[in-house]
Amino acid sequence: MRQVSLAIVGIDYPNKRGPARRFELEMCSPGEPIELRPEPANPYDEHAIAVFSCRGVQLGYLKSERAVWIGTLSRQGHAISGIFQGATASVAWVRVAFDNDDFALPVVKPQREVGEFWPDDIYPDD
Repeated sequence: MRQVSLAIVGIDYPNKRGPARRFELEMCSPGEPIELRPEPANPYDEHAIAVFSCRGVQLGYLKSERAVWIGTLSRQGHAISGIFQGATASVAWVRVAFDNDDFALPVVKPQREVGEFWPDDIYPDD
């Protein structure tokens, strides 16, 4: 099966106990394992899947439409594992693999200055 990158939502909300989610995101490194924990008793979303760091601190949740899909695959017997992929000031991502697939983090292209738009890669003049 394939691998997907999924956004983590709720990264600005406080945790009930332990370090803040933002603080824990700063502690995470790309490639660290994460844990996905279904929360069927969640009062806001019965399909909620919480994302926890390798230190057991909650980072947030998977987006609701993706949580339904991940939950369905899990109930169908697919093994689902994840690693931390990265974070910016406004969003964080995890990489999820299915059925014991080996992880491969996507190649990150260098960021350009804010406001610049380059639809194609710029190759050096040879």
